[in-house]
Amino acid sequence: MDHYLELVRQAKQGDVDAFASLYQEVYEDLYRFAVYILKDPVDAQDAVSEAVVDAFASVRGLRKEAAFKGWIFRILSAKCRRKLREYANRTVELSKELSEQLPAPDSAGDAAEQLQVRMLFWELPADDRMIIAMHLFAGYTSREIARQLHMNENTVRSRESRALKKLKEKLK
Repeated sequence: MDHYLELVRQAKQGDVDAFASLYQEVYEDLYRFAVYILKDPVDAQDAVSEAVVDAFASVRGLRKEAAFKGWIFRILSAKCRRKLREYANRTVELSKELSEQLPAPDSAGDAAEQLQVRMLFWELPADDRMIIAMHLFAGYTSREIARQLHMNENTVRSRESRALKKLKEKLK
């Protein structure tokens, strides 16, 4: 942890290599989060890239070194929300890359259930999807999610609980 905080301190002082090391540590989590939110690997890469560029440009303003990961996820969350608003104005076909990630046809029951879960997930309100994705894919606690989304911690827990309950009920 001390090494991590030292990298953040160095990045805040303009050390490009230190920032690159921090980026390497969080890239997979950032990308996984963006892919699940945006459903498009290319848009996810774009959102992560934009978030990293913005983070690098403003890292000197980061107040607490220990908050780096949450801070960069907040930036990525904003980029993903912007992309989701853009989606509302265009039609999107299932990309070849994403369709290849779906289960193989030989497991038809599992594939159908996974597809149904994904479809139901996208029927949830955007904030609920964001909360579930941040918890399941980025590993954030309710407290961390609440801080990032500017919500009450209890609100985050209850929204996640209700959203998961809705998904389970619809799957029956």
